[in-house]
Amino acid sequence: MSEVKVWYDGACPLCLREIALMRRLDRRGAITFVDVAAGSDPSCPIDRAQLLARFHAEEGGVVHSGAAAFAAMWRAIPLLRPFGLAARSGLVLRLLDAAYVRFLRVRPRLQRFFA
Repeated sequence: MSEVKVWYDGACPLCLREIALMRRLDRRGAITFVDVAAGSDPSCPIDRAQLLARFHAEEGGVVHSGAAAFAAMWRAIPLLRPFGLAARSGLVLRLLDAAYVRFLRVRPRLQRFFA
């Protein structure tokens, strides 16, 4: 059984590259990846439009969004676990989330570039 569930936008070329990397790093199979673009996930408590707009992950029954979701995913991958643990610090998480919000502003241009 997986430790973390990640919902991602399978129609986003940037997201596909990142998820492909995470799948390769997830050698234990600790993460369940759900392509939200392919359809809705009835087990997900988040609206599909929200899932497509912002990264979400579930860890231990708690749904995380943005940088906290990335940190949850990182904690499930041994190589990235130290980064995920560091993000448990409020300061680190706020910095990561601020960077993520900035990324979201340029994401549409990056998606066109990588398409």
